Amino acid sequence: MTTHPSKLYYSIGEVADQFGVNESLLRFWEKEFDSIKPKKNAKGTRMYTKEDIEAIRQVYFLVKERKMTLAGAKSQLKTKGRKVSTQIEAIERLKKVKAMVLSIKRGLSDLEPTEEKVTETKSIKDQALF
Repeated sequence: MTTHPSKLYYSIGEVADQFGVNESLLRFWEKEFDSIKPKKNAKGTRMYTKEDIEAIRQVYFLVKERKMTLAGAKSQLKTKGRKVSTQIEAIERLKKVKAMVLSIKRGLSDLEPTEEKVTETKSIKDQALF
């Protein structure tokens, strides 16, 4: 999640939008996973810290991306907590590298002569020789 460096708390709506999930799913995960413990203000509004968002990121990765059951995700977090964060970070870096490589590839394909350009160039060259 992209977090603002000076911001301490995020609303449930902001967090839900960032992960592309419903607010109700975040409330459900809050009940299921002990690591997600948003603070509540006097009105009862949930305020998520960066630590809460990291915990949600781990749950999201395991449940939504890895398609684990809630029980499987809980077990994974209990036994390999920090490794999950490391895996997520590695995957995010690899996605960025892949995007850069694809961008470079698109740029190179724009530079490559097409068959039509090659034929046109040969035709002009042949005309110049005669």
